[in-house]
Amino acid sequence: MSQRVAVVTGANKGIGLAVVRALCQQFEGDVYLTARDKDRGQQAVQKLQQEQLKPLFHQLEIGDPQSIRNLRDFMVERYGGIDILINNAGIAFKMADTTPFGTQAEVTLATNFFGTRDVCTELLPIIKPQGRVVNVSSVSGSMALQKCSQELQKKFRSSTITEDELVELMKKFIDDAKRGVHTQQGWASTAYGVSKIGVTVLSRIHARILSKERAADGILLNACCPGWVKTDMAGPNAPGTPEEGAVTPVYLALLPAGAESPHGEFVSNKTVQTW
Repeated sequence: MSQRVAVVTGANKGIGLAVVRALCQQFEGDVYLTARDKDRGQQAVQKLQQEQLKPLFHQLEIGDPQSIRNLRDFMVERYGGIDILINNAGIAFKMADTTPFGTQAEVTLATNFFGTRDVCTELLPIIKPQGRVVNVSSVSGSMALQKCSQELQKKFRSSTITEDELVELMKKFIDDAKRGVHTQQGWASTAYGVSKIGVTVLSRIHARILSKERAADGILLNACCPGWVKTDMAGPNAPGTPEEGAVTPVYLALLPAGAESPHGEFVSNKTVQTW
């Protein structure tokens, strides 16, 4: 049996770093901490090495398709694929940021939705049988969904929405935001929230495709909310720790072989939530 391997994106700090730490302690296999910035990524690896843990590093910029392909090719050559993929990389503008909303929408979705989608496009085909995929979403997505028009809510909750249809909706949000008509068009006024609607719905779509095309492989794919925890992104007032934020993603990543659920769900506090 080939060596097992786990990959965590955006993992040089915050929840991503806590997820790598937990996997190093609990997962029997190699754990890759990936980060956009090589120096920061290697510093994070050294930090965990001082804790007697043994993470490995690979550079990954989810906004760069070639960077994603480099990681894919490395994983295929070294491990024959990936056993665990945790898509954690993401960005958020601060509440007080004065960047125009249209720009915030474009930049936020470029990373959180389109970058995550590009990673899935390249890496889902190399997920090994009994593999686990976890997309870190947010309850902000659920809250944003409630603030969207009934028409948009119906589309995002549809069990037959396609990836192409979802992509067009995400592009429309950016276009509407740039033109200053997003609220009139039924969107919530939160770029981060809408980006996470995209991540959760994408997860539901990909899980459905896996069930259809690779049913025998027993791959489980879910979206999750790590909770509101103290990170550079969420700020110092958040009640939880990054370690607490890692609990649900790690739980989903380590679902035992042969498990059939959860799959295609949105999970918070290790519990399936209604979407």
